[in-house]
Amino acid sequence: MKNVRNIERFSFLNNTFVKTITYKMNKLIAPSILAADFGNLQRDIEMINNSKADWFHIDVMDGVFVPNISFGMPVISAIKKLATKTMDVHLMIVDPDRFIADFKKVGADILTVHYEACTHLHRTVQAIKAEGMKAGVSLNPHTPIAVLEDIITDLDLVLIMSVNPGFGGQSFIENTYKKVEQLKNLIEYSGSNALIEVDGGVTDQNIEQLSEAGVDAFVAGSFVFKSENPAETILNLKNLVSPK
Repeated sequence: MKNVRNIERFSFLNNTFVKTITYKMNKLIAPSILAADFGNLQRDIEMINNSKADWFHIDVMDGVFVPNISFGMPVISAIKKLATKTMDVHLMIVDPDRFIADFKKVGADILTVHYEACTHLHRTVQAIKAEGMKAGVSLNPHTPIAVLEDIITDLDLVLIMSVNPGFGGQSFIENTYKKVEQLKNLIEYSGSNALIEVDGGVTDQNIEQLSEAGVDAFVAGSFVFKSENPAETILNLKNLVSPK
């Protein structure tokens, strides 16, 4: 979360020098552990450690907010003991406030909650920050960017779901590009430092277009772990979005 640097540019507009600030950063690859081989989880964690990936993306599902159940606290704690990179934890659960301190204890560095699951989102975000974690908010495909207008400056990350949450291996939703552009405009207009992350259907066929639209971090699950050489696939994704 520290690889953002400001580049100042000056232009002449209406007889006035105008300074604009743009942001350049290393794009981040976050393999999704949900798609890993659970029978060889240590092997896959070590592969990520030794690859060009930047984050571990860990989806937590409760079978209520989404129709699937995934990792619990003991599994996340075990991953943390082996992982050497940022733990990016995505909660797809109801009433996430009950577990914020617990996720800090088991090793989350970034904790992302769903807008749709939070009655008092501002309070939830502040509670995440109070535990010393970066705070993210995720939006389902049908949820408009506009709902973040009053909280965007409090966020470290916004995760846009480019598939319906709950299962891996789904097809990418094309409307995601528009949502990313809308979110980028909101971030720039408000002066927020939030990163844009996309989760779902990310491959070598769309990652460059997503990057150009404004995405900073890319969650890739099935595309990485079902490939013949996951580490090489990660490297290829990283190269596709690295500055040329």
